Amino acid sequence: MSNFPAQTVVVQAILDGISKAEQNFLFWTNNRLSLSNGPQKILSIHVAQALSCIENAPEVFIDATVSDILRCSLPNRKAFKAFMEKNALSQGVFSITLDERSVHQNHNDSISRVIITLKNGVCNVKAEYSFEIERLCKMLQRKSKEDSTLDYGVFAFYSDLSPQARKKLTKRVPEIIASFDEVVSHFPMLQSKWIATPIREVEEVGEWMAGCYVIEPK
Repeated sequence: MSNFPAQTVVVQAILDGISKAEQNFLFWTNNRLSLSNGPQKILSIHVAQALSCIENAPEVFIDATVSDILRCSLPNRKAFKAFMEKNALSQGVFSITLDERSVHQNHNDSISRVIITLKNGVCNVKAEYSFEIERLCKMLQRKSKEDSTLDYGVFAFYSDLSPQARKKLTKRVPEIIASFDEVVSHFPMLQSKWIATPIREVEEVGEWMAGCYVIEPK
């Protein structure tokens, strides 16, 4: 088995990637626009780059499908359809998937370990975010470690507000995290934690931050 990087290292790389995306976007727009005005893919690209630079870097896949991730994480690679039906999972993609890095013998021996959702411009509680947290939970729930190779999932996001915003991030973010906690509470075999950058201010642009909501089996 490969020497897969620690969760703390992966989470820090995600935060570094989002922070770098913010810095680059401010530079490209001459400090006039913050990252929430940019395309969604700018997060995936910067985070993937940051993850590929860590020691013992995993294999990094952008937009891997639910079925492919399940094929590479369930004990029986043909059981993905039954798993999706049982857990009411439809086909779709996750922003980034991390697999063990190894010399492949064939096209069917990948091992998925981490699933990551990236969202840009998150500043309010929304049903679509809660739905995504639920989707991560459905992928991760298990009775024993042998049921899946997935170690954890991450809902990582970028938030920013203009200087005119009356309700600041210090008030908004706890409400967002509370809505995530409510979803995870319905999955007794899972637990969660919140890791974030400090809230930073850019003169005449506003405030911003990056955060990772980590979900993992107990």
